[in-house]
Amino acid sequence: MGKGGKRKAKPADDDDDGLDDLFMDIDKIESSIFSSSKKQSHVQASDELDEESEDEDAAEDDEDDEEEFSDVGLSDLEEDLEDESGSENNSIAPSLLGDPEADEWVGIHSASEDVHDSTSRASAPEQEALSTADKPVAGTRYIPPHLRNRANPANSEQDSEAQLKLSRQLKGLLNRMSEQNIASITDGVEEVYRNQRRNDVTSTITKLIIDGISAHSILLDSYVALHAAFVSALHKLIGIEFAAHFVQNVVASYEHHFSELEQQQPSAPEPQDGHDPVGKECSNLIILLSELYNFQVISCVLVYDIIRGLLDGHLTEFKVELLLKIVRNSGQQLRQDDPTALKSIIQIVHDKLPGQANALSSRTRFMVETLSNLKNNKVKKNAGASTGGEAVERMKKFLSGLSKKRHVLAHEPLRVSLEDLHSADSKGKWWLVGAAWGGDPLVEHQDQQREDTEKSSADALSENVLLKLAKKQGMNTDIRRSVFVVLMSSDDYVEACERLSQLKLTEVQQREIIRVVLHCCGNEKAYNPFYTFVGQQLCRTSHSHKITLQFCLWDFLRDLGEINVGGAEIIKNLGDADMAGFNVKNISSTRMRNVARAFGWWIAKDCVTLAILKPVDFTLLKPQTQTFLKELLTQVFVNSQLSSPSLSSDPQDLPQGRNRGPLEEIFLKATRIQALVVGLVYFIGENFGRARKEESGFLKWASQTAIETLRTGTDAVAGL
Repeated sequence: MGKGGKRKAKPADDDDDGLDDLFMDIDKIESSIFSSSKKQSHVQASDELDEESEDEDAAEDDEDDEEEFSDVGLSDLEEDLEDESGSENNSIAPSLLGDPEADEWVGIHSASEDVHDSTSRASAPEQEALSTADKPVAGTRYIPPHLRNRANPANSEQDSEAQLKLSRQLKGLLNRMSEQNIASITDGVEEVYRNQRRNDVTSTITKLIIDGISAHSILLDSYVALHAAFVSALHKLIGIEFAAHFVQNVVASYEHHFSELEQQQPSAPEPQDGHDPVGKECSNLIILLSELYNFQVISCVLVYDIIRGLLDGHLTEFKVELLLKIVRNSGQQLRQDDPTALKSIIQIVHDKLPGQANALSSRTRFMVETLSNLKNNKVKKNAGASTGGEAVERMKKFLSGLSKKRHVLAHEPLRVSLEDLHSADSKGKWWLVGAAWGGDPLVEHQDQQREDTEKSSADALSENVLLKLAKKQGMNTDIRRSVFVVLMSSDDYVEACERLSQLKLTEVQQREIIRVVLHCCGNEKAYNPFYTFVGQQLCRTSHSHKITLQFCLWDFLRDLGEINVGGAEIIKNLGDADMAGFNVKNISSTRMRNVARAFGWWIAKDCVTLAILKPVDFTLLKPQTQTFLKELLTQVFVNSQLSSPSLSSDPQDLPQGRNRGPLEEIFLKATRIQALVVGLVYFIGENFGRARKEESGFLKWASQTAIETLRTGTDAVAGL
């Protein structure tokens, strides 16, 4: 070996410089510092020393093993290297899979490699905590939020305590709420929304209000209106999701109480033993829904659906009471928002009423009167209603002021129907943004479009048929044909009058309406009160229709042969040729009877007065005219005692009542014309003085009352 391979001899003891002791002390210090972390590293170090010694031995025996090494192929060497790398990867893999022992081993090993690295001097607990934080938790699964409390009873108890605390807090706010501090209470609830989960607050408020309103006791309407205004304020400030949740729960609660009441007590609820009457839950909730409509939380669509539900089946006293609650609270707004739907509701009510007026209860008669006044825009106000109305108006001012002072999230009412609420679980809540929808809007739109097309085609076909019929009836102008089509295609007189007003006719053109009405009325095979109601409604809307009725009657009398009807100027203008050509038309008895019954109703109901007969000379009447006028006065007598036109012409079906007031009022209006009084007294005495036995009861009384009224009224006028 060379110089580099010579080993130096150990110095003698007397020449010792002390370096060995110094090195030994350093080893002791180092061993004391890293004694806790070198237990395994010493083993590794010893293994490395053994490997180095083996390498030296192998180097000395290179010449001996050179021949053997030359026999080993390159592929075998690569396999050995792959095996070594695989063993190394296997030793590291447990640390990647989260094995705590492997993590600890890696940490200790890295610390032994570089004692001067500060990041490698972490203690074993710190290294273990770091490795535990990085590894995933084995055996865990996802738990939905609504099931987490069930999985953890401790969390469930905490949430129940929080819910109880939230309920007490909101109940305290609602109990202190009044008309004066509703603004501060609303601010307090908003603060609760900011600090609590929105769903918890919404469900709690909904439950508290519904439980308070649906109490088995009579509540003041102002109390219900106050809570409805509070809900409307939250609808504006919190958002549409609050109103949707609240309305859905209110409707569900109302339907639940209503169905239970119908099953337990199908008849009308009445007070028993001085206790509160049953069914007040439904009554209070129906008031709440009507007030929510007044405060623009829901639209008229839902209210009309609830009304139709009440009209489904037998009309009991309790249903009548609920209908009255809605009509009195929200009738005017319903009439303004959708008059067509209100018209259909009124028609359904009339169809369900019994034929005899005496069979109606006082409550039902009051409801019919209220609906009639609402239809005719005649609202009766009393002291209690005005007081409640003032409170509602103040609440409306408060709600309108919110949009000026605060940021409002909802502006429009919920246009959901009762069917939408019922199908919310199957089809989804389309009125909420982001809610799931189970239907197919495209298919539904196509089906609706197909139905509309078929309906429009059927309407066009029926209109063409009606136009051909109008030509056959002698409707020789476009205006008359249009009026004829409207009358023939309308469902009732209310719709007919509305559609006639939409024709936008001038004042001169409107005269054709009455003429067409009388033409159709006279040509019916049997008397149809539809045309009578159309004429009555037209006279209520415009005075010009009354004048047209007067001239139409005079034209009809001239057709019967009364030349002098219409004034002396007409007679003067007629020459000899005209007088010769003025022949009496052959008018059928059916036409005369239908027209007489129509004018008898109009005179009895103050559409026109008996003054329209002033040009008639009762002493010189043609036979047809005499028959016509007798039928007309008979209908005046009969209709003065009835609230609806009689469909029977049998003398035995004459009214049984004897109410002098309406009959005297009709004939008193004719006492201002002296010639008319004389003519009527003469005609009534001649034609009704010798009435048949079956007619003598009512007609004799009515004719005598009319004559007495005419004479007494004439004397009174003469005395003035």
